[in-house]
Amino acid sequence: MTAFIMQRARHGALSIVGIVILVFVLARLTGSPARLYLPEDATADAVAQFNVQHGFDQPLIVQLLSFIKGTLQLDFGESLLYGEPALNVVLSRYPATLYLAFVSMLIASTLGILVGALAAARKETFADKICRVLSLGALSIPDFWVGIMGIALFAVYLGVLPTSGAAGPEYWVLPLVTLALRPIGIMAQIVRTSMVGALEADYVRVAKGKGVGERAIVFKHALRNAAIPVITVAGVLMAGVVNGALVVETVFGWPGIGNLMVAAIHGRDFAIIQAVVLVTGTAIIILNFGIDLAYSWLNPRIRVSG
Repeated sequence: MTAFIMQRARHGALSIVGIVILVFVLARLTGSPARLYLPEDATADAVAQFNVQHGFDQPLIVQLLSFIKGTLQLDFGESLLYGEPALNVVLSRYPATLYLAFVSMLIASTLGILVGALAAARKETFADKICRVLSLGALSIPDFWVGIMGIALFAVYLGVLPTSGAAGPEYWVLPLVTLALRPIGIMAQIVRTSMVGALEADYVRVAKGKGVGERAIVFKHALRNAAIPVITVAGVLMAGVVNGALVVETVFGWPGIGNLMVAAIHGRDFAIIQAVVLVTGTAIIILNFGIDLAYSWLNPRIRVSG
């Protein structure tokens, strides 16, 4: 088990190193911030002074080494937009995004498992066909389209929900539906596919022969044995929900990391861009590490082969 954990930890560390270098390079491809923050008629001396003040006059390799050194000390530099440490700005916005992502995945996992289990237990019946059609439709609709249509119908036409912000429970409805709809469809499809095979296994027939109730067979026996692909998809979806929050937060004006990232890109705020990507990437790597540990608990053969 220790060797398995160490192997996954090494993979995670290498991924973080790759993220550090990649985000540094991509951030600087957006162009120099000097012309954006200085007046249009700024002189070459003013531009040079701005670059010196923020360290942009140094060769890229020197800037990269300085960035790596700062990252090891959790110092991403000062934000050009907000005038304070970038990490503080990012961490102040993250709770709103994480709450939204967590609640969305909780809803998606609960409904997706219930719908998929129902479809598998009622295989080839009318209920199964309805569940499959609805889940297929849910996973096929783009997030941004759901958000825009939700605003048009419930906010503009009916006037029952707000268009943007996060001031109360009613502000959560449209963002949650937008983020959770596609994961519900994907989870339902995966759960159904996994459980159809599990419900046809020999141990299920033995359990039925012993008089075990249908609910216990479906949720206690079949669901656990079909859990590995479900956990795989749940982990990928959680990462996707956090990334998808960028679009959803922009559509709904949600005060989270997505809005911050868009503002940082427009403002060429390298410190914020680097902090957002690195913190998000590290969180996703840790999430995947946790999923690997869950695999090894559910199926020891994965741990041995690893």
